Amino acid sequence: MSILAAAKIIWGLGLVGWYAIRFPFERRVKRERVVDARSRLRERVLLTCSTLGLGVVPGIWVATGWPRFANYPFTLVQLVLGTAVFLASLWLFRRTHKDLGKNWSVTLEIKEKHRLITEGVYRHVRHPMYSAFFLWALAQLILIPNAVAGPAGFVGFGILFFFRVGQEERMMLDTFGDEYRAYMARTPRVVPGLY
Repeated sequence: MSILAAAKIIWGLGLVGWYAIRFPFERRVKRERVVDARSRLRERVLLTCSTLGLGVVPGIWVATGWPRFANYPFTLVQLVLGTAVFLASLWLFRRTHKDLGKNWSVTLEIKEKHRLITEGVYRHVRHPMYSAFFLWALAQLILIPNAVAGPAGFVGFGILFFFRVGQEERMMLDTFGDEYRAYMARTPRVVPGLY
């Protein structure tokens, strides 16, 4: 097996791992009553952008090699590094779901018994799930040696992040007020010690 074929398999396994982590939580939270949901149409558009960048565009490249003109050489170092970053992404993704429990949702929602989570990985950053997706985008950039499909994750998820995070924080401030303000003051958004 070539290292490029191995990279494609690892990317595909990462996608399956992401879904395997998320699926049980999606089923569990469907029973929770939502008391505040923001901009559902906007949310769908942003989620579509993210899905295109992290799933559809790289999936087309993995399945067909298109667009071939944007391919560049790939090395074993990239395979090892990309795999390690993807594993870190999946670990963090799992931890965020576990720490959030029934507070988790795909879109911007507040549940009836919602509480502010500030422990676990949320002790280090306010939005560790976004951190996990940025790690996934980095892993994709490393694993997919294509100047279109590789960075598509950063573009697609970046659009979601930059158009959503401010709205999400406003919703948290509306719900938790000074408790969330204090949390914001002591905890960075997505990168410990930086941002």
